[in-house]
Amino acid sequence: MQAEEQEKLSIEEKSQLFVQLLEARKKLFASMRAQEKRNKPPTKAQKRNTMSIYLKNMARYKHNQLNNKSFDDIHKLFDKAMKRVNTFVDMDTELVEGSEVRAKAEIAQESSSKRAGTELEQESIKKQKVDEDNETAELQRLIEVVPDKEEVEINAIPLATKPPSIVDYKIHKEGKKTYYQIIRADKSSKMYLVFSHMLKSFDREDLNTLWKLVKANHWLTRPEESYEGVLWGDLKTMFDLLVEDQVWKNQQDYSVLDWKIYDSCGVHSLRMQHMHIYMLVKKRYPLTPTIITDMLNKKL
Repeated sequence: MQAEEQEKLSIEEKSQLFVQLLEARKKLFASMRAQEKRNKPPTKAQKRNTMSIYLKNMARYKHNQLNNKSFDDIHKLFDKAMKRVNTFVDMDTELVEGSEVRAKAEIAQESSSKRAGTELEQESIKKQKVDEDNETAELQRLIEVVPDKEEVEINAIPLATKPPSIVDYKIHKEGKKTYYQIIRADKSSKMYLVFSHMLKSFDREDLNTLWKLVKANHWLTRPEESYEGVLWGDLKTMFDLLVEDQVWKNQQDYSVLDWKIYDSCGVHSLRMQHMHIYMLVKKRYPLTPTIITDMLNKKL
Protein backbone atom coordinates (compact mmCIF):
# COMPACT_ATOMS: atom_id res chain seq x y z
CA MET A 1 0.00 0.00 0.00
CA GLN A 2 2.82 2.37 0.93
CA ALA A 3 4.69 1.67 -2.31
CA GLU A 4 1.49 2.19 -4.33
CA GLU A 5 0.90 5.61 -2.75
CA GLN A 6 4.48 6.66 -3.52
CA GLU A 7 4.26 5.50 -7.12
CA LYS A 8 1.20 7.72 -7.65
CA LEU A 9 3.21 10.81 -6.65
CA SER A 10 5.25 12.66 -9.25
CA ILE A 11 8.80 13.89 -8.58
CA GLU A 12 7.44 17.43 -8.19
CA GLU A 13 4.83 16.31 -5.64
CA LYS A 14 7.47 14.44 -3.64
CA SER A 15 9.68 17.51 -3.72
CA GLN A 16 6.81 19.61 -2.34
CA LEU A 17 6.24 17.06 0.42
CA PHE A 18 9.91 17.21 1.34
CA VAL A 19 9.79 21.01 1.53
CA GLN A 20 6.68 20.74 3.74
CA LEU A 21 8.59 18.37 6.02
CA LEU A 22 11.38 20.91 6.39
CA GLU A 23 8.86 23.68 7.14
CA ALA A 24 7.23 21.51 9.82
CA ARG A 25 10.62 20.94 11.47
CA LYS A 26 11.33 24.68 11.41
CA LYS A 27 8.01 25.43 13.13
CA LEU A 28 8.71 22.78 15.78
CA PHE A 29 12.15 24.22 16.60
CA ALA A 30 10.67 27.76 16.67
CA SER A 31 8.00 26.72 19.19
CA MET A 32 10.66 25.00 21.34
CA ARG A 33 12.75 28.19 21.33
CA ALA A 34 9.67 30.23 22.30
CA GLN A 35 8.97 27.89 25.23
CA GLU A 36 12.58 28.21 26.47
CA LYS A 37 12.20 32.00 26.29
CA ARG A 38 9.03 31.91 28.39
CA ASN A 39 10.74 29.76 31.07
CA LYS A 40 13.40 32.40 31.71
CA PRO A 41 13.41 34.10 35.18
CA PRO A 42 11.42 37.36 35.53
CA THR A 43 12.95 40.45 33.97
CA LYS A 44 13.74 43.71 35.76
CA ALA A 45 10.58 45.21 34.26
CA GLN A 46 8.44 42.42 35.76
CA LYS A 47 10.12 42.79 39.15
CA ARG A 48 9.61 46.57 39.00
CA ASN A 49 5.91 46.10 38.22
CA THR A 50 5.42 43.78 41.22
CA MET A 51 7.21 46.16 43.60
CA SER A 52 5.17 49.12 42.26
CA ILE A 53 1.91 47.28 42.98
CA TYR A 54 3.06 46.69 46.55
CA LEU A 55 4.10 50.34 47.05
CA LYS A 56 0.79 51.68 45.69
CA ASN A 57 -1.26 49.45 47.97
CA MET A 58 0.91 49.32 51.09
CA ALA A 59 2.83 52.62 51.10
CA ARG A 60 0.05 54.65 49.46
CA TYR A 61 2.20 55.90 46.58
CA LYS A 62 0.45 57.39 43.55
CA HIS A 63 1.00 56.09 40.04
CA ASN A 64 2.63 59.35 38.88
CA GLN A 65 5.04 59.20 41.85
CA LEU A 66 6.40 55.84 40.68
CA ASN A 67 6.00 56.11 36.93
CA ASN A 68 9.27 57.93 36.12
CA LYS A 69 11.46 56.35 38.79
CA SER A 70 14.27 53.96 37.90
CA PHE A 71 14.42 50.31 38.95
CA ASP A 72 16.96 51.10 41.67
CA ASP A 73 14.77 53.90 43.09
CA ILE A 74 11.74 51.62 43.18
CA HIS A 75 13.85 48.92 44.83
CA LYS A 76 14.98 51.36 47.58
CA LEU A 77 11.40 52.49 48.24
CA PHE A 78 10.28 48.87 48.38
CA ASP A 79 13.03 47.93 50.88
CA LYS A 80 12.15 50.96 53.01
CA ALA A 81 8.47 50.04 52.98
CA MET A 82 9.25 46.45 53.98
CA LYS A 83 11.44 47.62 56.92
CA ARG A 84 8.67 49.93 58.09
CA VAL A 85 6.18 47.06 58.10
CA ASN A 86 8.61 44.91 60.10
CA THR A 87 9.42 47.56 62.76
CA PHE A 88 6.00 49.04 63.64
CA VAL A 89 2.28 48.69 63.04
CA ASP A 90 0.34 51.68 61.80
CA MET A 91 -2.37 53.02 64.17
CA ASP A 92 -4.92 52.39 61.44
CA THR A 93 -4.23 48.66 61.55
CA GLU A 94 -7.44 47.68 59.86
CA LEU A 95 -6.75 49.97 56.90
CA VAL A 96 -3.17 48.70 56.53
CA GLU A 97 -4.26 45.09 56.78
CA GLY A 98 -6.96 45.73 54.20
CA SER A 99 -4.41 47.36 51.89
CA GLU A 100 -2.02 44.48 52.44
CA VAL A 101 -4.74 41.97 51.63
CA ARG A 102 -5.61 43.89 48.44
CA ALA A 103 -1.94 44.10 47.43
CA LYS A 104 -1.42 40.40 48.02
CA ALA A 105 -4.62 39.59 46.19
CA GLU A 106 -3.60 41.76 43.22
CA ILE A 107 -0.13 40.21 43.07
CA ALA A 108 -1.60 36.72 43.45
CA GLN A 109 -4.15 37.43 40.74
CA GLU A 110 -1.46 38.70 38.38
CA SER A 111 0.73 35.69 39.18
CA SER A 112 -2.25 33.35 38.68
CA SER A 113 -3.13 34.96 35.34
CA LYS A 114 0.46 34.63 34.14
CA ARG A 115 0.59 31.02 35.31
CA ALA A 116 -2.73 30.22 33.62
CA GLY A 117 -1.55 31.90 30.41
CA THR A 118 1.72 29.96 30.54
CA GLU A 119 -0.12 26.68 31.08
CA LEU A 120 -2.44 27.40 28.14
CA GLU A 121 0.54 28.23 25.93
CA GLN A 122 2.34 25.06 27.01
CA GLU A 123 -0.77 22.99 26.24
CA SER A 124 -1.03 24.67 22.85
CA ILE A 125 2.65 23.97 22.15
CA LYS A 126 2.24 20.32 23.16
CA LYS A 127 -0.78 19.96 20.85
CA GLN A 128 1.05 21.72 18.02
CA LYS A 129 4.09 19.45 18.56
CA VAL A 130 1.88 16.33 18.39
CA ASP A 131 0.23 17.60 15.19
CA GLU A 132 3.58 18.45 13.64
CA ASP A 133 5.05 15.09 14.66
CA ASN A 134 2.10 13.33 13.00
CA GLU A 135 2.49 15.45 9.88
CA THR A 136 6.24 14.84 9.82
CA ALA A 137 5.74 11.08 10.20
CA GLU A 138 3.23 11.07 7.33
CA LEU A 139 5.56 13.05 5.07
CA GLN A 140 8.49 10.79 5.93
CA ARG A 141 6.35 7.72 5.21
CA LEU A 142 5.45 9.03 1.76
CA ILE A 143 9.00 9.93 0.70
CA GLU A 144 10.89 7.18 2.53
CA VAL A 145 11.12 4.75 -0.40
CA VAL A 146 11.59 5.95 -3.96
CA PRO A 147 11.54 3.54 -6.95
CA ASP A 148 14.91 3.18 -8.73
CA LYS A 149 13.65 4.95 -11.87
CA GLU A 150 12.56 7.95 -9.84
CA GLU A 151 15.57 8.12 -7.57
CA VAL A 152 16.43 11.23 -9.52
CA GLU A 153 17.20 13.71 -6.74
CA ILE A 154 14.50 13.37 -4.04
CA ASN A 155 17.05 12.65 -1.31
CA ALA A 156 19.40 15.32 -2.60
CA ILE A 157 17.00 18.27 -2.47
CA PRO A 158 18.82 21.12 -0.71
CA LEU A 159 17.29 23.07 2.19
CA ALA A 160 16.80 26.02 -0.17
CA THR A 161 15.01 25.56 -3.48
CA LYS A 162 17.31 27.96 -5.33
CA PRO A 163 18.85 26.39 -8.48
CA PRO A 164 22.64 25.93 -8.69
CA SER A 165 24.84 28.84 -9.76
CA ILE A 166 25.32 29.78 -13.41
CA VAL A 167 28.70 28.63 -14.74
CA ASP A 168 28.46 29.42 -18.47
CA TYR A 169 26.25 30.67 -21.29
CA LYS A 170 26.08 30.03 -25.04
CA ILE A 171 24.26 31.32 -28.10
CA HIS A 172 22.25 28.37 -29.39
CA LYS A 173 20.75 28.31 -32.88
CA GLU A 174 17.90 26.02 -33.77
CA GLY A 175 16.55 26.43 -37.30
CA LYS A 176 15.69 30.08 -37.82
CA LYS A 177 15.53 30.82 -34.10
CA THR A 178 18.37 31.82 -31.81
CA TYR A 179 18.35 31.29 -28.04
CA TYR A 180 20.43 32.15 -25.00
CA GLN A 181 21.49 28.88 -23.34
CA ILE A 182 22.18 29.28 -19.60
CA ILE A 183 24.25 26.45 -18.09
CA ARG A 184 24.29 25.82 -14.33
CA ALA A 185 26.69 24.05 -11.97
CA ASP A 186 24.71 20.80 -11.99
CA LYS A 187 25.15 20.69 -15.82
CA SER A 188 21.48 21.51 -16.39
CA SER A 189 20.68 24.18 -18.97
CA LYS A 190 17.72 26.24 -20.11
CA MET A 191 16.96 28.16 -23.32
CA TYR A 192 15.68 31.74 -23.35
CA LEU A 193 14.48 33.45 -26.51
CA VAL A 194 14.96 36.99 -25.17
CA PHE A 195 16.71 38.62 -22.21
CA SER A 196 13.44 39.59 -20.48
CA HIS A 197 12.49 35.89 -20.22
CA MET A 198 15.63 35.29 -18.13
CA LEU A 199 14.67 38.04 -15.69
CA LYS A 200 11.46 36.20 -14.77
CA SER A 201 13.42 33.26 -13.32
CA PHE A 202 16.73 34.94 -12.32
CA ASP A 203 17.66 36.39 -8.94
CA ARG A 204 20.27 39.11 -8.38
CA GLU A 205 23.09 36.57 -7.93
CA ASP A 206 22.27 34.98 -11.32
CA LEU A 207 22.29 38.41 -12.95
CA ASN A 208 25.64 39.38 -11.39
CA THR A 209 27.20 36.06 -12.43
CA LEU A 210 25.99 36.37 -16.03
CA TRP A 211 27.42 39.90 -16.28
CA LYS A 212 30.81 38.65 -15.00
CA LEU A 213 30.83 35.85 -17.61
CA VAL A 214 29.88 38.18 -20.48
CA LYS A 215 32.43 40.80 -19.34
CA ALA A 216 35.16 38.14 -19.05
CA ASN A 217 34.45 36.98 -22.62
CA HIS A 218 34.49 40.43 -24.21
CA TRP A 219 35.90 42.88 -21.67
CA LEU A 220 36.16 46.21 -23.49
CA THR A 221 35.32 44.99 -27.01
CA ARG A 222 31.74 44.83 -28.16
CA PRO A 223 30.95 41.36 -29.54
CA GLU A 224 30.40 41.12 -33.29
CA GLU A 225 27.67 38.45 -33.20
CA SER A 226 24.36 40.34 -33.09
CA TYR A 227 22.55 38.20 -30.52
CA GLU A 228 25.46 38.26 -28.09
CA GLY A 229 25.89 41.97 -28.81
CA VAL A 230 22.34 42.62 -27.62
CA LEU A 231 22.99 40.69 -24.39
CA TRP A 232 26.28 42.53 -23.83
CA GLY A 233 24.60 45.89 -24.48
CA ASP A 234 21.68 45.24 -22.10
CA LEU A 235 23.98 44.12 -19.28
CA LYS A 236 26.51 46.92 -19.85
CA THR A 237 23.78 49.58 -19.68
CA MET A 238 22.54 48.00 -16.46
CA PHE A 239 25.86 47.47 -14.62
CA ASP A 240 28.46 49.73 -16.28
CA LEU A 241 26.73 53.13 -16.33
CA LEU A 242 28.32 55.75 -18.62
CA VAL A 243 26.45 59.02 -19.11
CA GLU A 244 28.12 59.43 -22.54
CA ASP A 245 26.46 56.27 -23.91
CA GLN A 246 24.02 56.85 -26.77
CA VAL A 247 21.19 55.20 -24.86
CA TRP A 248 21.15 58.18 -22.46
CA LYS A 249 22.03 60.90 -24.99
CA ASN A 250 19.16 60.05 -27.35
CA GLN A 251 16.37 59.95 -24.76
CA GLN A 252 14.48 62.75 -26.48
CA ASP A 253 13.82 60.34 -29.37
CA TYR A 254 12.16 57.75 -27.11
CA SER A 255 8.63 57.30 -25.86
CA VAL A 256 7.86 54.81 -23.08
CA LEU A 257 5.48 52.03 -24.15
CA ASP A 258 5.70 49.83 -21.08
CA TRP A 259 7.29 49.87 -17.61
CA LYS A 260 7.72 46.67 -15.55
CA ILE A 261 9.64 45.52 -12.49
CA TYR A 262 11.06 42.01 -12.17
CA ASP A 263 10.95 41.46 -8.39
CA SER A 264 13.04 38.26 -8.30
CA CYS A 265 16.18 40.05 -9.53
CA GLY A 266 15.25 43.69 -8.83
CA VAL A 267 15.29 45.08 -12.38
CA HIS A 268 13.27 47.85 -14.04
CA SER A 269 12.33 47.16 -17.67
CA LEU A 270 11.51 50.11 -19.93
CA ARG A 271 10.16 49.19 -23.36
CA MET A 272 10.55 52.09 -25.77
CA GLN A 273 9.50 52.59 -29.38
CA HIS A 274 12.93 51.64 -30.69
CA MET A 275 14.68 49.90 -27.82
CA HIS A 276 14.59 48.25 -24.38
CA ILE A 277 16.37 49.65 -21.31
CA TYR A 278 17.02 47.46 -18.24
CA MET A 279 18.04 49.12 -14.94
CA LEU A 280 18.81 47.84 -11.44
CA VAL A 281 16.21 48.94 -8.87
CA LYS A 282 18.66 50.42 -6.33
CA LYS A 283 20.87 52.23 -8.83
CA ARG A 284 20.45 55.76 -10.24
CA TYR A 285 20.39 56.32 -13.99
CA PRO A 286 20.45 59.64 -15.96
CA LEU A 287 16.80 59.54 -17.04
CA THR A 288 15.31 62.82 -18.23
CA PRO A 289 12.27 64.34 -16.45
CA THR A 290 10.23 63.69 -19.61
CA ILE A 291 11.02 59.94 -19.53
CA ILE A 292 10.31 59.72 -15.77
CA THR A 293 6.97 61.49 -16.23
CA ASP A 294 6.16 59.15 -19.10
CA MET A 295 7.01 56.15 -16.85
CA LEU A 296 4.75 57.38 -14.06
CA ASN A 297 1.90 57.96 -16.51
CA LYS A 298 2.21 54.36 -17.70
CA LYS A 299 2.23 53.14 -14.06
CA LEU A 300 3.21 49.63 -12.94
